[in-house]
Amino acid sequence: MAAQRTRKVVQVQEEEMQADVASILEGEKEEDGNTFNVIEKLEVAGIHSSDIRKLKEAGFHTIEAIAYAPRKELLAVKGISEQKAEKIFMEATKLVPMGFTTASEVHVKRAEIVQIETGSRELNRLLGGGIETGSITEIFGEFRTGKSQLCHTLAVMCQLPVDMGAAKVSASGSTQRAPSDRNACWL
Repeated sequence: MAAQRTRKVVQVQEEEMQADVASILEGEKEEDGNTFNVIEKLEVAGIHSSDIRKLKEAGFHTIEAIAYAPRKELLAVKGISEQKAEKIFMEATKLVPMGFTTASEVHVKRAEIVQIETGSRELNRLLGGGIETGSITEIFGEFRTGKSQLCHTLAVMCQLPVDMGAAKVSASGSTQRAPSDRNACWL
């Protein structure tokens, strides 16, 4: 009787896990809006489920983790031979775009960057014009030195129109803002 209940509980847990995996495989998005490729997609590409289980036990839960891992890490997984590691790596790189970015593409992206003024001429000068959009800027220091005030000022400044002096012209002479006001100021 107890063994039957245990089997039922295990069966229900497995069904729930399979439903979760199926929903992820269908391309549902995470809460933050980013999608990821679960390692089970490699099974479709011809990788055996036992190898996928070994990779999961070694800490590889996404295809991106495999694609960006050094080959030595794949070879360190117990039960994965050199041939299997090469095949897994090749299939992972087919599913994950790992191309190069040309200098021209980087230049175009950098030309779209706007600098949000901080409200202080000296701080703007130290930062090279202000806080850049599309990047992460860390603010730290002793208590009562104005960190919160700076964050509140930036929260207002990044919502102001360009003609009110909220943004500085980038090095290329462009006065473009980020695609939306919501994304214009990343702290």
